[in-house]
Amino acid sequence: MGPLEDVRVLELGQLIAGPFCGQYLADFGADVVKIEPPGRGDPMRQWGSTDSEGNTVWWPVIARNKKSLTLDLRTEEGQALVKQLVTNVDVVIENFRPGTMERWGLGYEVLSAINPRLVMVRITGFGQDGPYASRAGYASVCEAMGGMRYIAGFPDRQPVRMGISIGDTLAGMHGAMGAMMALHERERSGRGQIVDSAIYESVMTVMESLVPEYEVAGRVRGRSGSRLEGIAPSNAYPCSDGRDVIIGANQDTVFRRLCEIMGKPALADDERYIDHQSRGRHQDELDKTISEWTKHLEADVVVTQLAEVGVPAGHVYRAPEMLADPHIKARESIIRITDERIGDMPMQNAFPRLSRSPGGVQHTGPSLGEHTEEVLREWAKLDEAAITGLAERGVI
Repeated sequence: MGPLEDVRVLELGQLIAGPFCGQYLADFGADVVKIEPPGRGDPMRQWGSTDSEGNTVWWPVIARNKKSLTLDLRTEEGQALVKQLVTNVDVVIENFRPGTMERWGLGYEVLSAINPRLVMVRITGFGQDGPYASRAGYASVCEAMGGMRYIAGFPDRQPVRMGISIGDTLAGMHGAMGAMMALHERERSGRGQIVDSAIYESVMTVMESLVPEYEVAGRVRGRSGSRLEGIAPSNAYPCSDGRDVIIGANQDTVFRRLCEIMGKPALADDERYIDHQSRGRHQDELDKTISEWTKHLEADVVVTQLAEVGVPAGHVYRAPEMLADPHIKARESIIRITDERIGDMPMQNAFPRLSRSPGGVQHTGPSLGEHTEEVLREWAKLDEAAITGLAERGVI
């Protein structure tokens, strides 16, 4: 039983940022109804890798634990239905370009007049105000403007992107956090409010001290490849079996243990490596020394030896290694669940664990419009004749 099982959510967004926000709330038990265009549904039903039958594997993940309601938001009848549904909703999620909801007559002023307790999560590239608010804001652009792209990669090459839509998911997660804050405040005030989650700001907020480093210390942080400048040793190191291991031994006591296991205890007292600052100044030669040790050992041996003496180390995992790892299995960080189209499939089940009401993955993404009649009966209080009429007119 999830902690949010008494929270009703209407998800109007599409693609990644808004739906990830809905996914996160649904993982913790919220009753999330996803509104999709009739006939074609959310584009995520076609995005990403597919199985041998052509079924996308991403949709069952991002739409998990949700219900699907088809509704044409561009029609007056569809807009009127949203207003009916909102009377029984706690949170509305939308990630359209600013002004779209207002053009449809579904802005916060309208919806909150119907339900003053409503919380609206609005996720966009650049936020609801400011000079860039009206711009299209894909995560790739916002990751660049938030500072992430400039520091990603190696200094002698162009900036690179992470192999996932990190800006979208960060904005979705911030939207979910904002919804929880707004719902908590509602317990005192009795009123809802707008949660404005911008992708570029969601990226910017995880950029550590990047901005004050420039303003205060005059440093423009650049690309540093597989390590952080001045943090040593903390890098990827090659092993004899062609695999890499990550070793993080940048704390004084931990570095001393690394030196002992490498058979070079004197390094810990060497003036070049005696403390954090010294090791940072001599990163290159220190990484070379550690690589000379790891390259003669298999990755499993390196990780096991270092774990035994309390030095943080781990393999660079791909999906196959994640599925086989005993710790991941023990914590059920990946579970197996049946999807009606794909069949048995693994799915990440990794989020904060609550001891009494943990939530979790209950089912994969629904079929298009699977819950339309159910939701319209229960939430909008429509009878069968009204629902049939809407279907005949193509509204649902």
